[in-house]
Amino acid sequence: MNANPLRIVFHGQNAAQFRPGMEALIGNRHQIETVDDDLSTDAAVEAFTRADVLIGIRLQVPMPPLHQLRLYHAPAAGTDAIDASLLPPGCSLCNCFGHEQAIAEYVFAALLIGHVPLAQADRDLRQQRWTYWAGAPGALRTELGSQTLGIIGLGHIGQTIAARARAFGMRVHGCNRSAGPADCVDQFWPLDQLDNFMASIDAVVVTLPLLPDTRSLVGARALAALAPHAVLINVGRGPVVDEQALYEALKSRRLNAAIIDTWYRYPSAGQTTAAPAHLDFASLDHVLMTPHMSGWTHGTVRRRQQTLADNIQRLAEGRPLLNLLRGPTPRSN
Repeated sequence: MNANPLRIVFHGQNAAQFRPGMEALIGNRHQIETVDDDLSTDAAVEAFTRADVLIGIRLQVPMPPLHQLRLYHAPAAGTDAIDASLLPPGCSLCNCFGHEQAIAEYVFAALLIGHVPLAQADRDLRQQRWTYWAGAPGALRTELGSQTLGIIGLGHIGQTIAARARAFGMRVHGCNRSAGPADCVDQFWPLDQLDNFMASIDAVVVTLPLLPDTRSLVGARALAALAPHAVLINVGRGPVVDEQALYEALKSRRLNAAIIDTWYRYPSAGQTTAAPAHLDFASLDHVLMTPHMSGWTHGTVRRRQQTLADNIQRLAEGRPLLNLLRGPTPRSN
């Protein structure tokens, strides 16, 4: 089937990183443009408003109206900054995954720090201190495989983390609205039993998106249910874990440690520095802070580019779209 040519616009710095090499994936028939975040020129505004396909992560008032848009495609999983009410009637909204492999590697790199102290052993041996020498008094360390990992959210990310955890020999507990694949976890807990789930694990990974019913889902009571030695990792969305409750649990040492990759505040467009939270997590020495980096790899970009290309071709040919969040199945002209 011949594909109808489309006007494709990459909006903003984030989306532009998926632009290189797109012709090799979709061919030269379609028109591709890139516009800046602020739509700072008349040409950028015209391209934005006349797009058939818009690739971006933010759609909010007072951006110009989208007159003929057929597909808004996020090059990421999260769409919480995209106001779907601004999409024209009949426009589809899709997202991308492909980041679950990278995030799983991040999670286990973070967890292993607590069990395999390579950096400390290296620093000590450079000073001729044999701190972790096999057989030395007090040198025994723990093993990740002996622990129970809890995963809140059993979507693409959660299922990939669960598979990796089992490869380490861990027992895996899952907490989710629905049970997911029957063999995904060793024990399943529904969200209304979150406190019991938290009490059953040694480490918890939060992978949920930010939705009205997930905001502050992990609050003071859930955090209090964790064992004192437990570790929390957030690779979903920051506000799924209540900021005040998390800070107080860490500051009081009721929670052993946290690895936080997704935050409560982010730099505005054009900023290069910004505090990641309203509270002073940076002052806590048992918090590992990273700048929303867990899923950002060459492999993630490559996989998401393929999803974008597949959906552009599907739209042009009138075939059903992948990862459809809103809108009708397209029909060919």
